[in-house]
Amino acid sequence: MGDFPSIEEVNAILDRIVEDIPSDFFKELNEGIVLMPEYKIHPASKGDSIIYIMGEYEVSNFGRNIKIYYGSFKRVYKNRSKGYIYNRLKETLIHEFTHHLESLAGEKDLKIQDMQKLEAYRRSKR
Repeated sequence: MGDFPSIEEVNAILDRIVEDIPSDFFKELNEGIVLMPEYKIHPASKGDSIIYIMGEYEVSNFGRNIKIYYGSFKRVYKNRSKGYIYNRLKETLIHEFTHHLESLAGEKDLKIQDMQKLEAYRRSKR
């Protein structure tokens, strides 16, 4: 297992993952994929049960991007193998691309599913 990969290594892993993603997926993703050094905690986190945001899809006045939070990955997967981290990065990136593609198509299925999971979490923490 060893040390968690550096931010540069994680960026290289993301580059490898992106090579397998069809170019059409990048349509209108004008701000690209951004690897953020910090971690991000979901505001719905309660007590010792912290929800780290691993990635998020963002639409703003400036455009569209996918953010991946290096610090969140480092906190959650600090004792995992590089292969495991690769798979979680890929899973997160595909999840965020799904948000992007649904946004372009005017769909919200994954957003609704995410909200349902969050509501189930909130109910379990009451």
